This record gives sequence, structure tokens and C-alpha cells, in this order.
Amino acid sequence: MTDAVSPSVSTDWLTMPDLVEVLGVPLGRVRRLIDDRALVGSKRTGVFAVPALFVVDGAPLSSLRGTVIVLQDAGFSDDELIDWLLSEEESIGLAPIEALRRGRKSEVRRVAQTLA
Repeated sequence: MTDAVSPSVSTDWLTMPDLVEVLGVPLGRVRRLIDDRALVGSKRTGVFAVPALFVVDGAPLSSLRGTVIVLQDAGFSDDELIDWLLSEEESIGLAPIEALRRGRKSEVRRVAQTLA
């Protein structure tokens, strides 16, 4: 687990109604995506919300789920793994979420595995 860090990547936060609209699926499906770890969110804004960067072209970022599972296996809470994904990671050279969005899944997961 890591100390709390201030995310270096700015992102909007999508509430459940926002996710229904952006993903174009019913609320039940949004809840399943969260339960299945395809999306992860936090109540840090007072209401449960997911970083908008976790959604690409109207769908959850495909490489997010496996990365979230690796981080959870390393002992990260949802808030901690969101912070890690949104914060500059020196060994990657940018925030892990940006690397995932650029197709660098293997590199991000390799770094995540070393955090256990």
C-alpha cells in the first residue's frame, strides 16, 4: 500500500447517472461493471463516482480491469489504486492511466506487481 498522494492527472468524475449516460447502458449494467472491477470509483467527492479517464469511447478502458486486480492483490484499496493510476509514476514516465490509454498495459502491470 502507498501513502496517500495527490493525483497529478486532472480528471472529471462520473457519477452513476453520468455513467448510465456515457456508457449507454442501464444502471444495473453499470453496477455489474463496478462489481466485476471493469470500473472502480470512490466516494471522495461525497457521492460515488468514477474518474472519467477510466472510460474510453463510451466503454470502460479495456486494460483497466486486470490492472485493478493486480493492484488489489498488492493490497491497494480502491482510493489508493485510483490515486496511483492518476499520479505520475517515475518508472513509467507518466501517470499509469495515461500509459494504459496509450496501450502500455504490460509495462503498467509489471510496475504494479512490484508494489506488493
